[in-house]
Amino acid sequence: MILAPGSGVRVLVATKPVDFRKGLDGLAALVQEHLRLDPFSGTVFVFRAKR
Repeated sequence: MILAPGSGVRVLVATKPVDFRKGLDGLAALVQEHLRLDPFSGTVFVFRAKR
């Protein structure tokens, strides 16, 4: 299976690991605070775990 975003979709990949215990609200807050972006804009944010 190949997953490919549609035309014009931005995909941002985190370079540092995050703590997934933050939950969805915590990850959305990271996007707002650190990236200064709207987590509901249609951009795909990819996070990686510490392990």
